[in-house]
Amino acid sequence: MDWKNMPKVELHCHLDGSLNLEFMSRVSGIDHLEELKRLVSVPRDYRGSLTEYLKKFDLPIACLNTKERLREASRGFMEAAAKEHVIYTEVRFSPVLLEHEELSLRDVTESVILGLRDGEKQFGIRFGVLLCAMRHHRPEQNMRVVRQAKEYLGEGVCGMDLAGDESGFPTRGFADIFEQARRENIPFTLHAGECGSPEEIKTALALGARRIGHGIAMHNCRKLQELCRKKQVGLELCPISNFQTGAVKWGAVYPAREFLDQELLVTLNTDNRTVSQTSLTDEILFLTRYCSVREEEILLMQKNAVLCSFAPDEVKEELLSMLLR
Repeated sequence: MDWKNMPKVELHCHLDGSLNLEFMSRVSGIDHLEELKRLVSVPRDYRGSLTEYLKKFDLPIACLNTKERLREASRGFMEAAAKEHVIYTEVRFSPVLLEHEELSLRDVTESVILGLRDGEKQFGIRFGVLLCAMRHHRPEQNMRVVRQAKEYLGEGVCGMDLAGDESGFPTRGFADIFEQARRENIPFTLHAGECGSPEEIKTALALGARRIGHGIAMHNCRKLQELCRKKQVGLELCPISNFQTGAVKWGAVYPAREFLDQELLVTLNTDNRTVSQTSLTDEILFLTRYCSVREEEILLMQKNAVLCSFAPDEVKEELLSMLLR
């Protein structure tokens, strides 16, 4: 199978973790690409911690400091996706992390959407934006994200997410935020079960999450898997970054095979293309080489991604027809 040129769908990818190296070189003034790569990426065989991994976001975030740069970076994100035949992507970021005195929350959101629309026109990729609430942010900051998502819902934004350190800031503390999102009919996915706690996944489901980011702590939890299957909740697996951050220890069995056998709605994602030095093609090769995932199951995961996406029904129908060609 020509995995690179197969139509693909991605639901879990962070904009600030997936910036073009040439863009960051020009903006930061760091001309030596190997030095830049050291600052913004981890090696593919990296086996460290989430804390160290997250340090690689400092420079990318600093590069996204004007409306023009946000728009350019977002278009570049779409260009990178087009090179491996992605036909639909949901890209996520925290607008609060990117705002400053001269760049409002609205400036950030609109600039990213404009850049993604530039890429959509140029490369033919459909997209949706997920605005991230952050676990370490104050409730009033996260409630601003809810209001921002509501304002732009259907105008580029397709939903919300909760990201950050789940061990330090448990999901149960964000019930008010996502109760408001439900009242506003904003779909949401939550990072949960990335750091070893199945209880975080259980809480995310109780809050109404339609997808779970990572969810690998559900390994061997049959009751929780059954709940996800009954609720038709999508799982956003990101294998390579999970090994790099130590979420899954090297040598351990990655649960993709288990989740597929339990007929869960498994999807495959990169998490952070630049930080992890990965692509969807690389993730596919990883699963087929090391996790006994078969060719037809890779195709199933692409279909799952369409069904679990927050795209309008007419876009889903269009995407499914493209996958079946």
